[in-house]
Amino acid sequence: MIFDRSRILLGEEAFERLRAKKVAIFGLGGVGGWCAEALVRTGVRNLLLVDSDSVAPSNVNRQVMATTATIGEVKIEALSRRLKEISPDVELELQPRRYDETSAGTFALERFDFVVDAIDSIDCKMRLIRETLELENTVLLSSMGAARRFDPTRVKTSPFSQVTGDALAKALRQRLRKSGGMPVKDFTCVWSDEQLAPSDDGRLGSLMQVTAVFGLALASIIVRSARI
Repeated sequence: MIFDRSRILLGEEAFERLRAKKVAIFGLGGVGGWCAEALVRTGVRNLLLVDSDSVAPSNVNRQVMATTATIGEVKIEALSRRLKEISPDVELELQPRRYDETSAGTFALERFDFVVDAIDSIDCKMRLIRETLELENTVLLSSMGAARRFDPTRVKTSPFSQVTGDALAKALRQRLRKSGGMPVKDFTCVWSDEQLAPSDDGRLGSLMQVTAVFGLALASIIVRSARI
């Protein structure tokens, strides 16, 4: 059985609870794609995948679906094929579109136990955070900045209110304060306390060794929730 090792570690009851979790993942780049794969490999079988991008050559160094053979494909289509090869009975809802001001509110997020925010755009990230935090029974998990870092051992999880030294979190706080104020509810983030590496031309270099750990940490929170 492909999930025997998950069952052994989690126990039968917790594994079945995990199997029943419904997870929405927004953004399938160097963080979100690895989160999706980790969840499916562990036994989660119901995912909403949201991303409008196609695989680019620059994605190959860190994104799970990106190979020289998939360049040009829509990311969620390449990823869904891979996930179904891992677990043929996985149920995937594919939304090849961008989460933004026009699509916000159209995904019926109340259906999901977890919403994973792996979006890069600060405006879109802010909208998804606000929308999800309005839901009573849906847990929000959010990725802060994974680019310009080398050390995966510096990745950690904490409430957003405790994130320090992260440029994306700082920009997000500023945007939230200017557009209605900080959310009343806190939410869990994955972030790194490593100092940013310098960037000569302003581009955001990133490595799989770090971005994948962000995604795996997000998946781990969901897996561990099934043990409660």
